[in-house]
Amino acid sequence: MNELIRVDELRKTFVMGGEKLEVLKGLNLEMRRGEFLCIVGPSGVGKSTFLHLLGALDRPTAGDIYYQQVCLSDLSEVELAAFRNRTIGFVFQFHYLLPEFTALENVMIPLLIARRPREEARKRAVDVLTEVNLQDRLSHRPAELSGGERQRVAIARALIVDPEVILADEPTGNLDTKSGEMVYALLRHLNVARGLTLVVVTHNEELARRADRVVRMLDGRILEGA
Repeated sequence: MNELIRVDELRKTFVMGGEKLEVLKGLNLEMRRGEFLCIVGPSGVGKSTFLHLLGALDRPTAGDIYYQQVCLSDLSEVELAAFRNRTIGFVFQFHYLLPEFTALENVMIPLLIARRPREEARKRAVDVLTEVNLQDRLSHRPAELSGGERQRVAIARALIVDPEVILADEPTGNLDTKSGEMVYALLRHLNVARGLTLVVVTHNEELARRADRVVRMLDGRILEGA
């Protein structure tokens, strides 16, 4: 088994109003390189919290996450940020594009933040926007794009750093059926063509069934698919 990610007894507890809220209750999961995995379950079961921990956006209360035997808990904040920026691409339900910037400029941002030369960032942004079939929308601002096109810009922005893993939180949840189908098909294409490991949180059972594996969560635990 070509294991890329391993989750061991992962727990996450939040303190709200002086009360402890245990959101994740000892998750165990292994993911293979190049796998397309969907996480499903009712709202409030901890799916997004789990995704944030996988993406090193937060630290667990207990337990560990390993990427190729590297334990994220052993990394400093600086090391964790560097790991996140070079390894993981994020796609969210809401695209979070900057409205005053064009599609091209929005996609360039991660490389500019990483202090890469502007011309290199521009060329790379053109390449990934072409890969998601938006080569005719480079100069369009978000307000001039459809919902599906805005989400494809967000996917291109995630791709520009050449991540090993794409983590997507309800990427079709804010789209109509046709646009959602197109975005989902694009993610599957990238999974196959690039060999990307893809982890998607979704409420859409029909789309989830097309993944390589479905993990079902309830009350902070994995019920099946681990």
